Amino acid sequence: MIAIYPGSFDPVTLGHIDIIRRAAALYDTIHVSVLDNPSKKCSFTLEERVEMIKKVIKDLDNVVVTGFDGLLVDHAKSVKAGVIIRGVRNTKDFESEYQRAILNNRVKGGIETVFLPADPGHVAMSSTAVREICAFDGNIEFLVPKEIIDEVKNKLRKK
Repeated sequence: MIAIYPGSFDPVTLGHIDIIRRAAALYDTIHVSVLDNPSKKCSFTLEERVEMIKKVIKDLDNVVVTGFDGLLVDHAKSVKAGVIIRGVRNTKDFESEYQRAILNNRVKGGIETVFLPADPGHVAMSSTAVREICAFDGNIEFLVPKEIIDEVKNKLRKK
């Protein structure tokens, strides 16, 4: 079965990578789909976000990383995904993701959402936290994969 794991990944965190690796162990193919949303101001370009994820998960043969825009359900259908993977850190995440899951299923029937709980060590991780900590030259080593730390620091540090 093909699954899709969508997100902005601005930047990708160790929590995201944990979900990708766990999903890759459960499904034949995982499409990590990086959203290009013109209404959202991202710190990294779509190309940078895609390349950072590729760099970190290069050992996973069944993971494909691409960018997309438009409706998630249309993109999922285009890659023949039957499942949307969503990571949840807490009940607030679950509530919003549950509502999205219902909408996605109503827009395009047949697409299911599977929730993967965050590893307890990753519950406090978010791309927003990375951006905020890094802007003030804080330590992000516990948040970001080591392969991309320098790249993230160079982009996000306040000049």
